[in-house]
Amino acid sequence: MATLRFRNQTQFVIVGATAAFCTYACMYAFRKGITAVTFEGMAYAGISYKIWLITAQVLGYALSKRIGVKVVSEMPPAQRALRIIQFVGIAELALLGLALVPPPYNIIFLLLNGLPLGMVYGIMLSFLEGRRQTDALIAGLTASFIFASGFVKTVAFAIRQSWGVSEFWLPFVTGLLFVVPLLLSVYVLALLPPPTAADRIQRTERHPMNAAERRQFVQTFAFGLVTLIASYVLLSAFRDFRDNFGPEILASVGIHDLTVFTKTETTVAVGILILMGSMQLVKDSFRAFQLINVVMFLAAVLIGASTWLFQQGVLSPGVWYTLVGLGLYAAYVPCNGLYFERLVASFRYVSTVSFIVTLADYYGYLGSVAVLLYKNFGHPTQSFLDFFVYSAYGLSVLYGILVVVSYAYFHRQYAKRSAPTYELSHP
Repeated sequence: MATLRFRNQTQFVIVGATAAFCTYACMYAFRKGITAVTFEGMAYAGISYKIWLITAQVLGYALSKRIGVKVVSEMPPAQRALRIIQFVGIAELALLGLALVPPPYNIIFLLLNGLPLGMVYGIMLSFLEGRRQTDALIAGLTASFIFASGFVKTVAFAIRQSWGVSEFWLPFVTGLLFVVPLLLSVYVLALLPPPTAADRIQRTERHPMNAAERRQFVQTFAFGLVTLIASYVLLSAFRDFRDNFGPEILASVGIHDLTVFTKTETTVAVGILILMGSMQLVKDSFRAFQLINVVMFLAAVLIGASTWLFQQGVLSPGVWYTLVGLGLYAAYVPCNGLYFERLVASFRYVSTVSFIVTLADYYGYLGSVAVLLYKNFGHPTQSFLDFFVYSAYGLSVLYGILVVVSYAYFHRQYAKRSAPTYELSHP
């Protein structure tokens, strides 16, 4: 396939980041439409019907990440664009099943919806990693899932109010509106040129990884990866809870404005885009890795501090919700690409970042499933607001400790080595 030609790096970053932003934002329309409705008064086996649906979808997403550890890390570049379209298409058909099949038998279709979508992010990273401009490109990609979460809720709310679409049909109809934009953005993404020789020199060559190579990578950095992934599990569970039950959390503090999600998440997305995109200015990969760890630790402090100020009446509910989101995504976004991109480049390890991120995501979504089961089936009477507040304090402390421990390990490992090169054998 032919590739696009760019006059300069700035033009490449603008086009690449925009294509990545739009592709992943469109994918969210096939996943998050369900979070915009509450299924008021509906229950199954004494549990809210929305809780059943969200739990099934997140479980499907977690299983998808496990499958993606192999599928995404071994996927040839020529198949990436087609696989994205196929996976999203399967997810949309599952939403049609949700609308057509009566409850409670349609719960299974939310699991089938999440099952293919969990692999899309890893494929997206494969398009962007290993370039001198990767920091800016991934900043655009990660800003999309912050913005898109609130935007899709707002679109779904508007569809339901204006068109009178029922709650079970709403996710499918929302997805349909984004089919054409998705196809266009994936097409542009597929036309991006591969990393250049200069990219490979500065950021290390990237290759698909077989099972033996994946095991070798994990064994090489075992302790640091275990502690980092443990912290990511906490982040993923907290982030998913905030994302899935945002309407319920805000309603409990008196906020019912349908546009609030777009307002809060756009503010957060812009802040994270600027913060993460600025890492592009740091050429030394380990120095950038250090700065990323500082940002992640300060993000944990912000989550805890803003929650305390909210409880003291210093912050309004809207400001508190936005600041928690800013801290959450300032910690979450680096682990979705930049953290591992700079780690691989620092240690000169020939590999693929998409494998590591997908592996971390797998455990992260298992943690999210565990939290959903704990809250929704173990403590169904506890309010979403109280659970969210207590979780914010716990995350702030535990996550901060794990980030420090993980960084200390990688710092020691880097100090022992003089930028070594690990070569993976390829036939």
